[in-house]
Amino acid sequence: MFMRIYTGADGESHFEDMSGSILDGQFGATQLQTAEGVFFTRSRPGNDSGWHTAPRRQYVIGLTGVVEIATADGTALQFKPGDVLLAEDLTGRGHSTRVIGDDVRVSAMVPLRD
Repeated sequence: MFMRIYTGADGESHFEDMSGSILDGQFGATQLQTAEGVFFTRSRPGNDSGWHTAPRRQYVIGLTGVVEIATADGTALQFKPGDVLLAEDLTGRGHSTRVIGDDVRVSAMVPLRD
């Protein structure tokens, strides 16, 4: 899964499925993007971040564990190892993030340069 989360004109976070435009079944690579670096996070099972916005434009790549990300309209998606989220909801209410299951969630975070 390759999803984007962004702030809509209504000030709420929304998901956009980018799998078709990025991972359209063709072999190859995306365009090179400029990043600040990479860091890793670990979260315990059951960890709930509450409502928050993304701290910066960044890719979140799941390495272990499962996280559920929800938006105010009730949409909740589960991100598993190998799934990618482009977090761009920098304003508004944001989204909530909760680690589900019994496994530790490890993510690679790749902040992007504008």
